[in-house]
Amino acid sequence: MFAIDINKVNFEYDVNAIVRAFYPGETVTVLTPETGIEKRSKAQGAVRMTINIVDDKEAPNPGAVIELGEQHFTWIYDAAEGKFKDGFKRFLYRTLCEVTGRKLPWGNLTGIRPTKIAYSMLESGKSDEEILEFYQREHYVSEEKAKLSIEIAKRERKLLEGVHYEGGYSLYLGIPFCPTTCLYCSFTSYPIAAHRKIVDSYIDCLIREMEYTAEAFADKILDSVYVGGGTPTTLEAEQLDRLLTRLKELFDFSMVKEFTVEAGRADSITREKLEVLKRHGISRISVNPQTMNQKTLEIIGRKASVEQVREAYALAREVGFDNINMDLILGLPGEMEEDVRYTVEEVVKLAPDSLTVHSLAIKRASRLSQWIQEHGVATLHNTDETMELAAEGAKRLGLVPYYLYRQKNMSGNFENVGYAQEGKLGLYNILIMEEMQTIVALGAGSITKKVSRQIAENGEESVLIERCENVKEIAQYIERIDEMLERKRTLFA
Repeated sequence: MFAIDINKVNFEYDVNAIVRAFYPGETVTVLTPETGIEKRSKAQGAVRMTINIVDDKEAPNPGAVIELGEQHFTWIYDAAEGKFKDGFKRFLYRTLCEVTGRKLPWGNLTGIRPTKIAYSMLESGKSDEEILEFYQREHYVSEEKAKLSIEIAKRERKLLEGVHYEGGYSLYLGIPFCPTTCLYCSFTSYPIAAHRKIVDSYIDCLIREMEYTAEAFADKILDSVYVGGGTPTTLEAEQLDRLLTRLKELFDFSMVKEFTVEAGRADSITREKLEVLKRHGISRISVNPQTMNQKTLEIIGRKASVEQVREAYALAREVGFDNINMDLILGLPGEMEEDVRYTVEEVVKLAPDSLTVHSLAIKRASRLSQWIQEHGVATLHNTDETMELAAEGAKRLGLVPYYLYRQKNMSGNFENVGYAQEGKLGLYNILIMEEMQTIVALGAGSITKKVSRQIAENGEESVLIERCENVKEIAQYIERIDEMLERKRTLFA
């Protein structure tokens, strides 16, 4: 556990994020002059770091001093470094590199999607060389990761050319039920066995949200539809059919470029459900193993066996799906390079059309946090080699990287990368990450994002993002559905 005493406010987020990146399993508490006694008392006994910042422009020597044990590190701010806070973040990063003997693949990047930098610089006419130099100079990003960001940003720009921004939108439907809750999961999901009796009521409420959206957006073009969760295929075939039938009745699908349903868990997939999805024109599905090692599946609480994954995948092909994604997670408890290598080899044999490779993220709300306390963070093993194994497997399948994002507390401080065949890139995945189009989200725990473009007097364009959330708890969502509808009416008034 780390307790960081800092004499200034408004630096907490960056300090917390960078320290956590170097110490991913540790609890990090940032204490400022405004921190209360209760929080300070909980930090007693922690490893202490003191940061003293002098950022007053009129001060003779603005900069910072970091004290960690017997070690002292000093930085004097130079205006040539740009903004004070950016210079401080680079100083903190260099200090932790020296203390730990490590460099992070993504350097000191916090709170920003790596590809967003490359995307905006490409839009402004910068060359690959200029963008690469910026990543390395300003953020200490490795050459490999910087080049990956540029490659993906170029692919995103091309794919997004046909998206309707002002005149269009995308639609998300959340199905918050799962066969079981996985060890690492922090999403809104509920075991289906305990909630069967309210599923039909939940669908009724989803349909009410759909009816509102269809009316409110009647003059807009629908670009993509994504049904996620949870696990949508925990619904019975008849329930899926009822939901999708009403969806197709309400919305004009003539311009929809992508219609995705996360089939997800193999133990929820049947021929009858797949035939329902196929009949309603779903163009893309996911069959997600996460790992092909049976022992790991048992540890993380996924009841579907490796053989069930193979059978579900084969069944989806047999029914006629030609755009199937598979998700993998690297850094799962106990898995080493040989385990990842085996998973990749088995997935290559199946030959999915896209592959999403996640680095395990340690979420406070997941059971994984408790598991780490009992077994130790050293059991989570993700390395450059495991990431390369996955990338090589994708390359052998003819898949190219097309979207990328990072989360807090990721194993190995790596990233999540989506790979796909050209022509089968996941549009919604890019839209949700880049926040360039309004996404109307329906269902418990979902978050609607309204994206507006504004032109300033000097002609510069800016993007305004406004959100409204649905309550997470299913019973509350059903009981308060009128309130959820009113939240959307207010947002889009």
